[in-house]
Amino acid sequence: MTFAKIAGSGYIICMENKVKVTEIALAIRRAGGRAMLAGGCVRDGLLGIPVKDYDLEVYGLDHDRLLRALAPVCDVDAVGMSFGVLKVRHFDIDIAFPRRENKTGSGHKGFMVEFDPQMDFFSASARRDFTVNAIMQDALTGEIIDPHNGRKDLQEKRLRHVSAAFAEDPLRVLRGMQFIGRFGLVPDKSTVGLCTGLSQHELARERIAQEWEKLLLYGRYMVAALNFLRECRWVDFYPELAALIGCPQNPLWHPEGDVWDHTLLVTQAAAAMRGKQPDALTFMLAALCHDFGKALCTVKEADGRITSRGHDTLTVPAERFISSIWQSPALIAGVIPLIAHHMHPWQLADGNASDRAYRKLAMQVKRPDLLADLAEADVRGIAMSETERISRLEKVDIFRDRCRQLAIADRAPEPLVMGRHLVARGLPPGPGFKDILNSCFEAQLAGEFTTQSQALEFLDKLLCGK
Repeated sequence: MTFAKIAGSGYIICMENKVKVTEIALAIRRAGGRAMLAGGCVRDGLLGIPVKDYDLEVYGLDHDRLLRALAPVCDVDAVGMSFGVLKVRHFDIDIAFPRRENKTGSGHKGFMVEFDPQMDFFSASARRDFTVNAIMQDALTGEIIDPHNGRKDLQEKRLRHVSAAFAEDPLRVLRGMQFIGRFGLVPDKSTVGLCTGLSQHELARERIAQEWEKLLLYGRYMVAALNFLRECRWVDFYPELAALIGCPQNPLWHPEGDVWDHTLLVTQAAAAMRGKQPDALTFMLAALCHDFGKALCTVKEADGRITSRGHDTLTVPAERFISSIWQSPALIAGVIPLIAHHMHPWQLADGNASDRAYRKLAMQVKRPDLLADLAEADVRGIAMSETERISRLEKVDIFRDRCRQLAIADRAPEPLVMGRHLVARGLPPGPGFKDILNSCFEAQLAGEFTTQSQALEFLDKLLCGK
């Protein structure tokens, strides 16, 4: 894909999609209609964000006339025709008709939809969620149509709902969360009040997961986004998160506040590091959930000190939170070991631990590089002195360096001695294989050998001694 900047507009666009949008809009105009860009592509263009996909709303043409107009310039799939949507094959372009929606039942499908190509722009945009998503732009002339003052809200960084119809789809609360996280918007008080009366109980799990993923994968303002959930009381739908609010910490070690405050700062720090993560969702969930265990074990000692001993090993709340949103055992398997060992990087570095300890840890977490980054985010989420922060981060860097030296930075060590090596030495497969292989692997973790030839030499000596 080639990117270009359109002079005077501030748009950075994907040229292949843009060219096709123009072809489609010209065909629609020749047929007597008007193609308007709508939703996120207009919003992102005004913000100077790369536009990857386009939504077109077509005015003045009915379904049959539109299909005839499109036939010479593109192929379409009517995969969303129940909502009046055509998808252009091979391009990130959706074409829709203006529509009215009336809530008739529960869930995101519980709407009666009426298509009307003759609708006025105000009525057509009134069904959208937020004013910043209700801005339209003529796909050919560039004329901006803004019936709900969304452009002003975008300039002033304000998130405001379009109308009372907002409440008909509770998913919009989570959409608000991820928009705040991605664009740094400030929610209007009236919008927060409307969100407070809504519930996520009728929402499908996969739709909830999609909005959380947008926040965790693309959000830059994590503190604001998560505090929005708290402000509109939707944090109550996530009891593991809600339990962090008011959970105290020792002010000597955590002067930033309670566990909620610390968690938000850690997640914010993780988002700033996320760009280098190939496993961003795993990393961000580990940052969000790393201290969930504190809600179960935080106590005030007899001398007044607040302690949370063993909180890192209490991973059930994290598993419960992740499982409530994602049906992914693999995701849990990646996140939980990071949480359970998130304090180990500076502990191993501080104690000048053995190579074996590092290799053992790598076996447990699989990704020491993610663990090191989680430890760094944890440090950056504490309001400590700069001197103490530098000292802690230096320990994390020592951990990283040792992992690189041991070739376990992004993987667990793999056994150098395998069953086939035993077979090659005339041993019949059987129960004794496991003991021999375990002995070899323990020796490998202890650093008694590091190469294949050394491993086989060790094996031969071991077998001679039996």
